Amino acid sequence: MRVEIWSDIACPWCYIGKARFEEGLAAFAHRDQVEVVYRSFELDPGRAKGEVAPVVDMLAAKYGRTPAEALAMEEHVASVAHGEGLAYRVEGRVHGSTFDIHRLLHLARERGRQEALLDLAYRANFAEERSVYDPEVLVRIAVEAGLDEAEARAVLADETAYADQVRADEREAAELGATGVPFFVFDRRYGVSGGQPAEVFTQALEQAWKGRALQPVAAADPAPACDADGACAV
Repeated sequence: MRVEIWSDIACPWCYIGKARFEEGLAAFAHRDQVEVVYRSFELDPGRAKGEVAPVVDMLAAKYGRTPAEALAMEEHVASVAHGEGLAYRVEGRVHGSTFDIHRLLHLARERGRQEALLDLAYRANFAEERSVYDPEVLVRIAVEAGLDEAEARAVLADETAYADQVRADEREAAELGATGVPFFVFDRRYGVSGGQPAEVFTQALEQAWKGRALQPVAAADPAPACDADGACAV
């Protein structure tokens, strides 16, 4: 069975949702027969390369909040992340274009290192003092994930490299009805949107395994997600 996950490195609920999905997968009896593929979804596709802003400032402008209110929003997400055992740095993070990261993730998929690169990118963006919008940081992360340095640099230097693959993923997400991320598709039979609890992912895996038709997962409360306009529920 294949699980496809549309996500963006800038999305905190994708970071949290990945941890919850992995917990749900661990409880699934046929977990060794599940292939997980990560697909591209940019929350801010119109942002120019190199246009970077502090996350708190971006949130304040987007939601019309004061800096203190925007910081409180980040602190709430951080508390949820900490509850999942994830490190989350509230202050000092920046926001920018994730197009280059997605292009490198496609290279990493071809080399069998996609999840390793994704985990390192999430950690750098949400937990460490490293900006994933700095090309040199991206190269170092790619090497840490097991990619060849020269190959990673060549991809970043050629803006057309893997660009079509990123755009194809994004078109497919729209065709499937994804309006935000994380968005999970189980064997093209069953869809789950948002950072659902782990047990919802286990249920989705079990139902997809049984071959049920595509349908939304019922949850006690709406699952938080980041939408196509870059807004993230808190």
